[in-house]
Amino acid sequence: MTQLISEPWGLSVFGAGSVRVEPQLVRVKLTVNVLELSADRAFQEADAAVVRLREVLRGHGIPDASVSGSRLGLSSSYSGYGEERKFLGYRCQASYVIETESLDDLRQLLVDAVDAGAHQIDSVDFDVRNKPELRDEARRKAVAAARRKAEVYTEAAGVPLGSVVHIQDVDAESYQFQQSRGHGSASGSSQGDLAPGLVEVSAGVLLGFSLGD
Repeated sequence: MTQLISEPWGLSVFGAGSVRVEPQLVRVKLTVNVLELSADRAFQEADAAVVRLREVLRGHGIPDASVSGSRLGLSSSYSGYGEERKFLGYRCQASYVIETESLDDLRQLLVDAVDAGAHQIDSVDFDVRNKPELRDEARRKAVAAARRKAEVYTEAAGVPLGSVVHIQDVDAESYQFQQSRGHGSASGSSQGDLAPGLVEVSAGVLLGFSLGD
């Protein structure tokens, strides 16, 4: 079935661009997670684990300013459902996000943090500090890619490419960006990988061109 364009006006094309660089830092999210039969005991064990964790972080040269954490939270823990439901105890948790530029020390840092009582590693994300500048470079590449695509279309159609009449930014984290980019593009991101590769900073744009001017 032929799909008709209800209001033809020109040419609209999507362009994607990315920049890949070596990571400069890593953010680790981990959680102290303690389960005890009494609430008081759960708080005591969690407090002790937090103290040990802080000592480990300082021993790795990570200042308190590079550590953000939550207050200790307490909840009842059960297993099973209905008549099979069984009370396990009180679970006390506190989550922390640690930022460090010592990438070579990451493996030992995680080992020591787990030994201190942070048994739950939620995420390991590599990043860069100059992301705004890299994003701008990726946007320039996205515009260039969109223009190249537009030139191919107009050349094939035998019509001159006009001026840009519409520019729409496409959030690189959005579903629209991922779908437009296609399933065959590799992200290159090293998030969650203990052997960091390259951090990818991406951008997308939708350009509208007039035709025939």
